[in-house]
Amino acid sequence: MNHYWSVFTELIGTPFTHVSLVWGIVPLYFGLLLNELTSSKANFRTAIQTGFSFLWAGAQWLYPYFKPNAHGLARLELGGMLPVNLFVTFVVIALGALALFSGVRRRYPRFGSFLGHTRFANYFMITIFPVQARVLGWTWDRVIVIVLFAVPVWLVLHFGLLPVRNRK
Repeated sequence: MNHYWSVFTELIGTPFTHVSLVWGIVPLYFGLLLNELTSSKANFRTAIQTGFSFLWAGAQWLYPYFKPNAHGLARLELGGMLPVNLFVTFVVIALGALALFSGVRRRYPRFGSFLGHTRFANYFMITIFPVQARVLGWTWDRVIVIVLFAVPVWLVLHFGLLPVRNRK
């Protein structure tokens, strides 16, 4: 278990050791806290929160691949992005856009009400952030740690913020 704990602390701490990643990760932590302080019921406001968080993370992961061309315009060059990173990035961006659109429109697509359950989505964005930013690589240990620590982190956040959440 010590090995998994060290991998978890590596996932959480790595973005703060790279100045370029701090601007991407800090809003996700704020989003996590904001989401944990809101109602656990899915609604359109939480769908907007999910959409913003997902789009923010996706934009942070794509930003390094924009290269200026001869005319000074930015061009997206995805050749250096690993296929798994590319897939995860575009799934996150698609889900973020769908959640944001659903929240603004105040209507979910068929079977899309899960987009309003945002309370814990930022945990996954935070833990995969250094991997998607290509500071760390995808390994089975990191995937196991993300899944293994999901429930304990949720329990700590849920019960730790319960007194603040129930204040009227």
